[in-house]
Amino acid sequence: MSGIANLDIKQLRVLHFLLIEHNVSKVAAQMGISQQAVSDQLKKLRHTFNDRLFVRKSNGLIPTPYALSLQNDVANIIAQVEKLVAPKDFDPSSTSGVFTICATDYAQSVILPNLLAKLRSQAPNLKVIVRDIEIDNLSQLLDSAEVDLVLSFPSFVPSKYPKHVLYTETHQCVISKTHPKAEHRWTMEEIASHPQLIISPKRANLVGSADTFFKSHGLKRNIVMTVPFFAAAAECIASTDVIALLPSKLLPNDNLKVLNCQLNLPTFDVITVWHQRSDQDPLNRWIRKQVNALYDPENKST
Repeated sequence: MSGIANLDIKQLRVLHFLLIEHNVSKVAAQMGISQQAVSDQLKKLRHTFNDRLFVRKSNGLIPTPYALSLQNDVANIIAQVEKLVAPKDFDPSSTSGVFTICATDYAQSVILPNLLAKLRSQAPNLKVIVRDIEIDNLSQLLDSAEVDLVLSFPSFVPSKYPKHVLYTETHQCVISKTHPKAEHRWTMEEIASHPQLIISPKRANLVGSADTFFKSHGLKRNIVMTVPFFAAAAECIASTDVIALLPSKLLPNDNLKVLNCQLNLPTFDVITVWHQRSDQDPLNRWIRKQVNALYDPENKST
């Protein structure tokens, strides 16, 4: 065991190149170290293997029979180590396994159809699980590797995780196409006082993300209805008298009319989020790249 404990990769590389070159200066130049450093490593090798390994001659070194007996094994070890640390080529067409995506219902409607089409086309053997976002459990799901990638809004995800902004989204104020005031030009005051529906995936309450915006203009919204999912919102708006603020990528909708108004609501980001351990994971990197390319075809970063 003492021999193994005293042996490291640098020494094996020195031995490997000495067995090829039979010359200290050539090995030093090839490895980018001094001749003294090569000689020092050779001394350690002699102690480890209890053999002279090389005998000096006028123009170089002659390997001992024992050193020659090590040559193939050392070469194989060096090759395996180089293979271990070499960049891994990723081929989506041959990848398999299971990849889990956690997504808001907004992302499930807007992002996933195109993303899943790309994954099925380019990685047909990959199995994909999509699960609803669980805001209160998101950290646990990422930390335990139950979720590989999150498609969400920044406010839903702890800031400690790596993220990438896919695009910036805007809200549009909508109403049923059959509403008597669908063609009306609305003021901010009229919008604030009109019965409103909000989408509240975080908490079941009558508090909306745009409340602060209206409050900054001295207005209070007349929120009368809340649903947890964007998927339910359009039908509820179409079948009632309420108005609502919907993300622009969920529109147009055949049953809804965008109000004629000037609100200038704050924008919000749509992001991908992953765990730090997956920064360099080939599959995770590749899928993130596919998502990015949906909204920025020139973006090659992951």
